[in-house]
Amino acid sequence: MSEPGAGAKQGGENLLFLTDEQLRKGIEAMFFAYRAFTADPDRILEGMAYGRAHHRAVHFINRQPGLTVNTLLTVLGVTKQSLNRVLRTLIEDGLVETRVGRKDKRERHLYLTEKGAGLERELSEAQRARMRAAYRAAGPSAVAGFRDVLEAMMDPDLRRYYSTMKDGSA
Repeated sequence: MSEPGAGAKQGGENLLFLTDEQLRKGIEAMFFAYRAFTADPDRILEGMAYGRAHHRAVHFINRQPGLTVNTLLTVLGVTKQSLNRVLRTLIEDGLVETRVGRKDKRERHLYLTEKGAGLERELSEAQRARMRAAYRAAGPSAVAGFRDVLEAMMDPDLRRYYSTMKDGSA
């Protein structure tokens, strides 16, 4: 992972002295980009009576098969009650299965079923298509700078977790 901000030195603006208006534009761009980024999966989930919490759970279970419920709680930053509602629905609908831990029988490890993996592919493909198009339009240095900005915004614990995920070691 590059140092946060490493790719930001190439723009014409002095990034140390951004105005409130420049920061506001960035915040608004992030809001509207997130809205567009989630629109396609939201349409797919709407017909299934699922929401974004279901999408995020399916995404991270796919990304790290066998992760524990406690790890998913930490990653999603939701309450146990909220996550239990989401997981109960996904399990009842045959999208997620739980397995008891081998080392610690109290742990529940989460895996997508074949049906769950199919839903995850459908949801992610819509987002990958949008990201791919945006990355191509922006170019390689903008993509690197964008990642630097996102990583710099993360809290240190989540940045460390993200770093292990993107390297494939989590």
